[in-house]
Amino acid sequence: MITIEIIADSQKDLLEQIQDKIGGSIVNSWNESTLTIDNENGVGKLRFIPFDWGVHLLDFDLTLHKEFIFKIQAVPEFNPIRFLYPSIGSFKHRFGVDNNERNVEQFQSLIFTNKIGGYDYLHFKKGERINLNLIEIIRKHFLQKRTTNVSSLNKKLYEVFVDTDHENRFANFGTLNLKMADQIKKLHKIKGKGMLRILKIEAMVYEILSSHIQQHNTLLAGVALPTSLVKSELKIVRKFSAIILKNPEKDYSLEELSLQSGLTQSKLQDGFKFLYNRTVTEYIRHVRLESARDLIRTTDLNISQIVYTIGFSSRSYFSKIFREKYDITPNQFKKKLLTVVLEK
Repeated sequence: MITIEIIADSQKDLLEQIQDKIGGSIVNSWNESTLTIDNENGVGKLRFIPFDWGVHLLDFDLTLHKEFIFKIQAVPEFNPIRFLYPSIGSFKHRFGVDNNERNVEQFQSLIFTNKIGGYDYLHFKKGERINLNLIEIIRKHFLQKRTTNVSSLNKKLYEVFVDTDHENRFANFGTLNLKMADQIKKLHKIKGKGMLRILKIEAMVYEILSSHIQQHNTLLAGVALPTSLVKSELKIVRKFSAIILKNPEKDYSLEELSLQSGLTQSKLQDGFKFLYNRTVTEYIRHVRLESARDLIRTTDLNISQIVYTIGFSSRSYFSKIFREKYDITPNQFKKKLLTVVLEK
């Protein structure tokens, strides 16, 4: 087991200190720093992007060939609230004053911060790939943002955000959250260059941060996982939602999805309601409408062609539900886009 002690006054220093211990090379491009490792210690990448108002993103995608512990000290200059989520793999966390490690499993979130001078231990297994999304909030900077309204947070998180003198420890271990995994997948797919790419990433980071806060609210409210499904069954539900997302035009039925997934129809319904706040039918309709809007925006297909491309059989029904969802008809939406293009 190798312990890396990190005393950093910024997350960028953290990358450099990790590089000092386990090697690799750092490349900087448009405010995005990437540490690439491929040696006897491990293989993979760590990416760091700082945004305005004290918000930082740190992505791990690593397979470590040795067991590592990152020992991170909370210093006055840099002691953020950290929001962590492993979409692949798992890790353990403990405060320096506590000998008991707590496991953070795949798809489980962790929010923590420490007192000044305290240590946090992040324990990573040997040979296991870890894809870890880490968002940091530097409180003094973040609270200066004009649109920040921490008074709307629940009492516990509000106390954590306004503790700018870092006098208290806080840790919250979330439950299974597959929605965040989908958000992080979208984050990793963002393409482009320069400022536009960074702006897209920043928007997605705030969306993930919002999911962390929503989950904390849900936990405080005592909302539990659906008792009808276990974790492995929720993963199956997520798998089939991804199939629908990729192929919205197919003629799906609850009975067919139940047979293919091996889950009962009631379990499928419970899973979709829990993960997406929609029944199976509502989810399919939502995905088709989103696909239709994208096709109107990005192709020259007419409305009738789009209706059949996404799996609807009735243009009038499609127009009706499109207007209900977006408060505009498909034809009006198409004309509005054309007007914008002509004005440019």
